[in-house]
Amino acid sequence: MQPIEGPAAWRGEELLSRADWQHDLAEHEIQELKQALAAVNTRQLTLEDITAEDFPLPTLSLRLRAAQESLEKGCGSFFLRGWPVDEHSLEDNRRLFWGVSRHLGMPISQSAGGARLFHVEDSGFQKGDARARGPNTRKGLSFHCDRCDVIGFLCVRQAKTGGENCLVSSVTVHNTLLKRRPDLLAELYRPWYYKTHNVDVANDDPWCRQPIFAIERGHFVGYVLRVLIDRAYQMPELPDMTPLQREALDYLDAVCADPSLHYRFRQRPGDMLFINNFTNFHSRTEFQDHEEAERRRLLLRIWLSVPNSRPLPAAFAGSFGRTEAGALRGGIHPP
Repeated sequence: MQPIEGPAAWRGEELLSRADWQHDLAEHEIQELKQALAAVNTRQLTLEDITAEDFPLPTLSLRLRAAQESLEKGCGSFFLRGWPVDEHSLEDNRRLFWGVSRHLGMPISQSAGGARLFHVEDSGFQKGDARARGPNTRKGLSFHCDRCDVIGFLCVRQAKTGGENCLVSSVTVHNTLLKRRPDLLAELYRPWYYKTHNVDVANDDPWCRQPIFAIERGHFVGYVLRVLIDRAYQMPELPDMTPLQREALDYLDAVCADPSLHYRFRQRPGDMLFINNFTNFHSRTEFQDHEEAERRRLLLRIWLSVPNSRPLPAAFAGSFGRTEAGALRGGIHPP
């Protein structure tokens, strides 16, 4: 319940002026990426066998090492732009994105099937289909976090319209709540029920409890996934959400949606975006797709456990498994 200061407390378009936010690939770096991709293809390595050592980037790796540091101790997001995605097959783009990501951390499972590289696209699931997740629909997604230290996206194709990204510093959101409504911030520091996701079939626990904001050994932690909170408080065996709790969540959403606090943009094909889930919340606007299947919106998504991660409160063990700094954690475990 004190203001959090530091480089992660940015506001809106201030992010654009940050040296640790964006890097445009130079021609020699693109050639490094192409050479690394050709090398793993020549060796016929499977995607999940590719390590950072298998994907050498003599100069770009230095920038990626700095990005790994800034994701944890800087602004908490990194935008790598300029990969010529249209010049390569989908499988080559998958391998390229995996190789770059391995310089930042270890990919972890995103599904009960153990998939560690996920296709974000409208799968056409009807309402009520248990297979439906926000990323495989075209609906807008509220500000939230994912079950990993760092989430990454590579844009392969844009939607016809919409599908914009929004980023907000959860540190700034915290500080804004402290200034405007400290009573509601106090609620967000208390434990909240989270329903186990319907795709997390290997988890025998129907719910867990964890705070939305916390300080763990001097490290700030912000984490929210409202859809699972709302589902938990609808479970008959759990208490109803109190009016104060609902007001706290609604006010949190309203602060995140403040245009002066968040930054809204659209990834172009070839853009890679990496986000620290504990210092940033992210969202997506609804989109309209092209009629032709080969032109429809497609992003590749990866969840990373990073070696320089912060410690988490013990209450996060229900979602992340291990909570100590630098631990291999998070993800959805296959049954």
